[in-house]
Amino acid sequence: MTTVAAAAEAPVESLVGNLFRHKAGELVSLLTRLFGVDRIELAEDVVQEALVAALQVWPYRGVPDNPGGWLATVARNRALDILRREKVLDGKIRRGRGAASPVFADPHRFLEDPFGDDQLTMMFLCCHPVLSREAQIALTLKTVSGFGVAEIARAFLVPRETIAQRLVRAKRRLAAKRVAFALPPPEHCAPRRDAVLQILYLLFNEGYTVGEGRNLVREDLCGEAIRLCTLLAGHPVGDRPEAHALLALMLFQASRFQTRTDIDGNLLLMAEQDRSLWNGRLIREGLLHLGRAGTGDTLSEYHLLAGISACHAAAARYQDTDWRRILFYYDAIMDLHPSPVAALNRAVAVAMLEGPAAGLAALEGIRSERGLQSYYLLPATFGELHERAGDLKKAAEFYRQALGLVRNETERMFLHHKLEKAHIQEAENGARGKLDHH
Repeated sequence: MTTVAAAAEAPVESLVGNLFRHKAGELVSLLTRLFGVDRIELAEDVVQEALVAALQVWPYRGVPDNPGGWLATVARNRALDILRREKVLDGKIRRGRGAASPVFADPHRFLEDPFGDDQLTMMFLCCHPVLSREAQIALTLKTVSGFGVAEIARAFLVPRETIAQRLVRAKRRLAAKRVAFALPPPEHCAPRRDAVLQILYLLFNEGYTVGEGRNLVREDLCGEAIRLCTLLAGHPVGDRPEAHALLALMLFQASRFQTRTDIDGNLLLMAEQDRSLWNGRLIREGLLHLGRAGTGDTLSEYHLLAGISACHAAAARYQDTDWRRILFYYDAIMDLHPSPVAALNRAVAVAMLEGPAAGLAALEGIRSERGLQSYYLLPATFGELHERAGDLKKAAEFYRQALGLVRNETERMFLHHKLEKAHIQEAENGARGKLDHH
């Protein structure tokens, strides 16, 4: 490899990686519309091949003026070659579109608008009611958001083979049902829209606190979730209070990205964050969408979670946080959509209002919940509240339990520091006790 090419390779790899996350879903959606729902796998394959071609060609020939258009052309041409060899191209083109379709004449124009309808249609297609909810989520993450099979498997906590088989069955089922690439009629939108919202929430959460690895946040995943939710909320089929509520929640959470760790990558709790560095523009946009979410009589879990996040955004200092209102919201969540994680968060709010003893009592009530047995935040919260109550020995015990469950390196470092601090304070207290005794 020449010196020039070697120097160019790193930025090209970075650019292609960025394009993969942000353009792959658009390209797969475009090609699925062109060639049919039964060709989703073909669309995914040729997009992958186009990205590989970019890695091979761009370091030598330079990055084209329109990288997305270049990828679209390469992927489309590769798909056409494959279809010609299969001798089915004519039938595919004539199926409802005609061979002279302007899409084939100029595919680039469909990539100029990042909020075109193809990806929205693809989301609703993946959430077709003929598929199970697990299959809907997996297929959307794979085709629209560019997740790999391994990433999806980690999100579901199942083997890669399970996800691979689930994806194959989902694609075959859509093809067998001859599902059209089109937004559903209004009367059929609601259940699919609910599934889309759930998937976007899952996508954002996966990026907000990465399950494993060194990074606490994957901003690319969160940004993709915000982009797709903006697309959904801005379209007539998705312009619903719950979509605006979810978008508000994401924007509030994203406003704190830059303050969740210090310069050395250490985790900072909300009480330690510099609120002057919170992104005011995202907070204002979040408040705008929260206002839109208040129209009509719909109340979803996203409304309540956005309300909690808005309480944090509105407090100039941590000690100004309206914990009473936050507890009210968590009580409402437990009435509307109870879950072990919501109960855990509610216990934290109880502790902030009534003290660590009350919080520990609330935690004891959910300690045996099956959904929390492998959730490191349960013992971590026990440890924090015991530390606040002055029982450093128990705090250390729970921090050790949490360390055995956590997989993210940033969170592991945080818990390790908490454990060390508890040991040091316990030793100092013991030494002071001996001196007092003498």
